[in-house]
Amino acid sequence: MLSRVLVAEDDAELRGFLLTGLRRADFAAEGVGCGADLMTRALGWPADALVVDVGLPDADGRDVCQALRAGGSAVPILFLTARTARTDRLAGFSAGGDDYVTKPFDFDEVVARLAALLRRAGATEGLRVGEMHLDPVAHEARVGETVARLTPTEFRVLAVLAARSGDAVRRQSLVAAGWPHGAVVHDNTLDVYVARLRRKLRGLPGAASIATVYGVGFRLVAAP
Repeated sequence: MLSRVLVAEDDAELRGFLLTGLRRADFAAEGVGCGADLMTRALGWPADALVVDVGLPDADGRDVCQALRAGGSAVPILFLTARTARTDRLAGFSAGGDDYVTKPFDFDEVVARLAALLRRAGATEGLRVGEMHLDPVAHEARVGETVARLTPTEFRVLAVLAARSGDAVRRQSLVAAGWPHGAVVHDNTLDVYVARLRRKLRGLPGAASIATVYGVGFRLVAAP
């Protein structure tokens, strides 16, 4: 299942840029342009993370965050702001924010910070797909007592597929998860790793399998 991200940004052009980029990065992203809509949407749509501009036209994003926290929401919140002063950052954390990115920002950094927030929230740790369990500490896939040992890169690729089990995951999203930013990854490198994972998963009775989605990427399919 895709991680759901709600973006609150009053600049329509920037909001559109963020939504397009997040969707290409395999997030299910929706957007609003003001604090009132953020409150309404956050309470009605089960977002896994929020990206909130501090300077919303009708409210301070930090006040909205504080209101959500007071209502019991524990969803990770990443603030966007043009304010760079230390006091502003501290105010954001005090309001219940989890991370802070200043404008202008690098979009890849926003994606990386969101992924880190989701990991800390448990979105990709201790994953289970059908009878298959992924252990992020031991780098193992396990079904019952049968274990397949994975390299760190194999584990990261499989974990992304498992976190979005049943969904087609784009090749670029798998490369971004498996290799450090800026690493030179040749076209067939991902295919080699997927082939290795397929062999290892075939050794696990009742494990999920990796299907090719032509022109897009790959999909993890739970055993029937």
